[in-house]
Amino acid sequence: MTRLMIFLCCLFFSTNDRMQKPDPIPITENMIHKVDTAAVDSFSEDRIYNAKVLERFFAKLKENELHNNQKISIVHIGDSHIQSDLMTNEIRLNLQRKFGNAGRGLVFPYQLAKTNGSYNERFHSNRTWESYRNIHPFKNVPVGLSGIALWRDNGGFAVELNIKEANFRFNTIHVITPKNEKMFDLATSSQVKTIQSTERKVITHKIKKGEAISTIADKYNISIAEIKRENHLKSNNIRAGRTLRILTNETKPKNITSSEFVSLDLESDSFSHSYHSDKPLDKIFLIPNKNADKYVLNGIVLEKDAPGIMYSGIGVNGAKFSDYNKYPLFFEQLKALHPDMLVLSLGTNESYDHMEAPAYIEQIRLFIKKVREQNINVPIIISTPAPSLLKGRRTNTYIFDYARSIIKMAETDNVAVWDLYDEFGGMHGIQQLKSQGLIGPDWVHYSKKGYEKQGDLFTEAFLKAYDNFKLKN
Repeated sequence: MTRLMIFLCCLFFSTNDRMQKPDPIPITENMIHKVDTAAVDSFSEDRIYNAKVLERFFAKLKENELHNNQKISIVHIGDSHIQSDLMTNEIRLNLQRKFGNAGRGLVFPYQLAKTNGSYNERFHSNRTWESYRNIHPFKNVPVGLSGIALWRDNGGFAVELNIKEANFRFNTIHVITPKNEKMFDLATSSQVKTIQSTERKVITHKIKKGEAISTIADKYNISIAEIKRENHLKSNNIRAGRTLRILTNETKPKNITSSEFVSLDLESDSFSHSYHSDKPLDKIFLIPNKNADKYVLNGIVLEKDAPGIMYSGIGVNGAKFSDYNKYPLFFEQLKALHPDMLVLSLGTNESYDHMEAPAYIEQIRLFIKKVREQNINVPIIISTPAPSLLKGRRTNTYIFDYARSIIKMAETDNVAVWDLYDEFGGMHGIQQLKSQGLIGPDWVHYSKKGYEKQGDLFTEAFLKAYDNFKLKN
């Protein structure tokens, strides 16, 4: 049921489309062919174009296979197709089965930002949080690594993180904040404190016939006002037979108990504040640091005490390359993930803005430039957008143009390209995607089965390129 709800949420987070009644899909003549690869000589037998740029990354994979001694971080950045973590979770599971599980990677409390996220973990808080997404007009708020700013201006909160899947229990947690300020403490448990105090003794008095409230007040040496307040009386009138509560001036001992979280000892480096546990954890609490006056959470990284793959997904519903490009903090904090390879999956929302291919490619190049400016000099795989239809069930020729343009930039820009558009049959195959239950009713988002199919195809293409590398090395 949970997975079904996640899928339904994904379908409604597109700001660019609405469902239409079924009718024949118009396909133009130039859309029924796969992307022309004649001009690209780097495809060879791989299903990833220009796979040679991945050789440094493949060498690290090979080292880990031989010696089981590497932590390898992959970061996959995109839009709503990535935010749901359906495709990326399939890739994560596939690669970790082969190369080892080094941890869940980046997680974010999407629930606190009132949007959908991964089903592998759940966040709860006793307080509400403010949020702002990079898809909105630029605003001076801390939109960082997750593409969504999440903050509170005061304390009094506890954020509970629960891990649902046993294979993603963690030993180390990193908390990422703007300028790496220590805004949060961490706790795994709470303790009860008991304070001894005193309280006034309460007795009861049954009113006798002819007795006045003033007489009773004099008897117990208290005021009439105190009797009225303790018994919720609006006047001095009382009647015989009624019982009054009398708050006397005598005292009795009282124990006051309170529960508070026990803060853990945190370490820090240039990127985050972290805690390490020898025992794998599946729950932890984020609580206010007493010295902070504001609380901004940009992301949390979960690692295991094991070599292998850590696969982080970053996605924002409705996002474009230009939305990420607006916020320098995103690129600054990207270093906190220590990526060994980046995968970029954006383009669907650009097509809904009717952005022409040259402008789209310009935004990709600007994104990569901003990455390189942070000295993140790692291999990059760009995924062409998956097939989709525009409003009114019109053919999405923009996606077709994007796919051709991305493939052409593989050699010139020294990036690798995975052609999801072609792998999913191009626009000619979209009706088949529908009949197989792979694409959703909006003809933009995919079903859980569809996203998992994409994840499997990516894994197959990636491992094929890796096998070819090992044959040559």
